[in-house]
Amino acid sequence: MQRVAIARAVVHSPSLVLADEPTGNLDSSSGASILRLLSDLNRKTGITMILATHSLEVASLSDRVIHVRDGSVEKIEPGIDRFSEPYVPEIR
Repeated sequence: MQRVAIARAVVHSPSLVLADEPTGNLDSSSGASILRLLSDLNRKTGITMILATHSLEVASLSDRVIHVRDGSVEKIEPGIDRFSEPYVPEIR
């Protein structure tokens, strides 16, 4: 169902996709698959992906992590440089 939701979100070639807890109700293998799919879409099509998550593990796989508390930006951290090596997210 997550893959179908992603397909519906990108079918009209948007420049931005907002994903709220895209791996929240998935097992670790399915979650990793969804993160790979979102990453591939970002890299191949240039679609900006904004993921809202409470998972530090998922957040650590992004290009930039923006911490928000009570509606305000608390801090901004650089994420991983996915383009310097093959990107294969692992969720445990």
